[in-house]
Amino acid sequence: MADPSKEESAAPEVEMEVEVKDVEGETKKLKYPRAIPFIVSNEFCERFNYYGMRTVLVLYLTRKLDFDDDTATVLYHTFTTLVYFMCVVGAIIADSWLGKFRTIFYLSIVYTIGSACIALGAIPTWDLNARAATIAGLLLIAFGSGGIKPCVAAFGGEQFKLPEQAKYLALFFSMFYFAVNSGSFVSTMVTPILREDVKCFDDDDCFPLAFGVPGVLMVVSIIIFVLGKPLYKMSAPAGNMFVKVSKCIWTAIRTRSREKSVNPREHWLDYSEKRWGRQLVDETRILLNVLTLYIPLPVFWALFDQQGSRWTFQATRMDGDLGFWTIKPDQMQVINPLLILVFIPLYEIAFYPLLSMIGIRRPLQKLTLGGIFAGVAFVISTIVEIQLESTYAVLPKAGEGQLRIFNGLECDYLVRSDVPEHADFTLERMSMFEEKYLSVSGSARYTYTMTSTSAGPDCEVPVQGTFEVNEEKQISYFLRKQNGGTDMLRYEDDTEKSSKGYPMFRVLGSTATNRIVVFRDIDTSKPFDRHTNGSYVYDLIESYPSDYDIFVDGELTLTFSMRLGGVYAFIVSDLDNGRATIQTIEVTEANSINMLWLIPQYVVMTLGEVMYSITGLEFSFTQAPQSMKSVLQGCWQLTVAVGNLIVVIVAEAKIFDAQKWEFVLFAGLMFVDMGLFAILAWRYKAIPLKTYDEEDDPNATLPIEQKEEHGLDNPAFKKASDE
Repeated sequence: MADPSKEESAAPEVEMEVEVKDVEGETKKLKYPRAIPFIVSNEFCERFNYYGMRTVLVLYLTRKLDFDDDTATVLYHTFTTLVYFMCVVGAIIADSWLGKFRTIFYLSIVYTIGSACIALGAIPTWDLNARAATIAGLLLIAFGSGGIKPCVAAFGGEQFKLPEQAKYLALFFSMFYFAVNSGSFVSTMVTPILREDVKCFDDDDCFPLAFGVPGVLMVVSIIIFVLGKPLYKMSAPAGNMFVKVSKCIWTAIRTRSREKSVNPREHWLDYSEKRWGRQLVDETRILLNVLTLYIPLPVFWALFDQQGSRWTFQATRMDGDLGFWTIKPDQMQVINPLLILVFIPLYEIAFYPLLSMIGIRRPLQKLTLGGIFAGVAFVISTIVEIQLESTYAVLPKAGEGQLRIFNGLECDYLVRSDVPEHADFTLERMSMFEEKYLSVSGSARYTYTMTSTSAGPDCEVPVQGTFEVNEEKQISYFLRKQNGGTDMLRYEDDTEKSSKGYPMFRVLGSTATNRIVVFRDIDTSKPFDRHTNGSYVYDLIESYPSDYDIFVDGELTLTFSMRLGGVYAFIVSDLDNGRATIQTIEVTEANSINMLWLIPQYVVMTLGEVMYSITGLEFSFTQAPQSMKSVLQGCWQLTVAVGNLIVVIVAEAKIFDAQKWEFVLFAGLMFVDMGLFAILAWRYKAIPLKTYDEEDDPNATLPIEQKEEHGLDNPAFKKASDE
């Protein structure tokens, strides 16, 4: 393969044309570059891979790799942080050494290897270290995805001749942005279906397929990109402006420390003028003036990117059943790209005209309002979380213990005890008594006597003994028939909902012999026995949300639906005729609040995103010097990285014992942040850009390759660049 960094072939032409004058004054046709469909298709496939993988990532980390929610959140946002930090690295590699084509090609291969690591590590039969494979894969994907992110859109922009094809360039970036959101939308919808509705490797889900299909799309993206190579216009690396700006700032700081007293200058950056020229110094000063406004920006991304972590975990604690279709928790993320495609034209047609009627016209006003929307979205999520708390298990805290008594006999009992506030209570047949808030320091003992109020040979003998409860423990007792008499079984219980969102159950057998209890999943095209359990086996089992026929010794005894989040106890007891009966007790309420209640917070967040992201980039690009636009894009990506780092810090600190308070923290932080931004916006004064004479300042000019990139200053690019 020829060195692409040294090739510069004109892009072939298609039917769309622009008339320009050649040197002799004759009209010449400039047609739409045929290379563009390859670049747009490549972007669709790459975004399908990235968002498809990221959509199911937190559920994979918790459900398969057994990380808790906080650790999974940290890993998710650390990964996202690395992706956006690598944007700057990718831009430096492309502009300083490899050129955009080779950077995209090589890092796409790294990207594909990372996707393969995660998909292969998810195959249980391969006996790989899934955690190590996943971490390695995420690191490779972060380097690959982040590295190519700043290159693809800019590489597409280089295919056009400017300013003659500026209109076509705007069309390209519109197509590019549509490809970004289309890839995101399709993958966010499809990968949860592949994850949950397909069964593989004897599991109830198929994470290898959910990761593998996006990985295949990444291979396809490389093939498409390489096929377009003969059509591309490619420029040699011309040096990265980010590096030049950094060197200019460092020179100014270092020189100022030596010469401040003997050579005072008007501005501290002026100390680097001798080395870097007047133009670079002035434009760096303008850049830093704009970047001052970037100080509060990361907080927005801290809220925005929690759609894929905290909000997804919130969805796992909700009910996705719509009657005709069941929404997967990770599918809720599809709302964002779908609404983006709807809101962008609506803003131009309706929202912005309405906002202008109430005085919100300037870009910084719109950006502030977008941030406020993000804060409001987290207020809504807090309200939803408060409603969800009523369905959560109550867990004992320090100084507390819990007591539960399950009655497995066909007898009603009057219980007399010294349990606080429960001196006398009735324990009905096949039922449960519970006290969630016993005051316990270390451990406590409570005596009891149980006298039956029912007739029958198993009910005649009183039951008496001692309940022992431990601090911060859930202790359960099961009154059962055992060895021809009655017996009280003590065990440590766990009523907390599964971190995976799946139902949990325990079989409590009060039977003369160990009976075989089979749970047959009937909510499938071919019913199958999902669980086989002995009535003397009291283990807590994680199941799958479905409808079940429950058989005892081969006889259908009960049909029951286990729902997401529920914790159940199935009491199996003998009847006088030798048959068995089953009584179901819902120890922890199943998820009962529908996932559709998450839609308002997604809508408000997306309203904020469109106004915040697009307006922020548009303002920044119009204020920054032409030579600094690529630097500004890199700094914008860094604000996303810092925002995700904020989430990592908060999640790792484990400040709160309830999720609602973390949501309150982020909402309050966003409102305070926008107050700070409003102050910075009020104090902001644009610095006018001067004109420079090349003869007076030999460092004033830039390489032609960087000048061609100035065409990226159009609204469609501003929408696409942060994707």
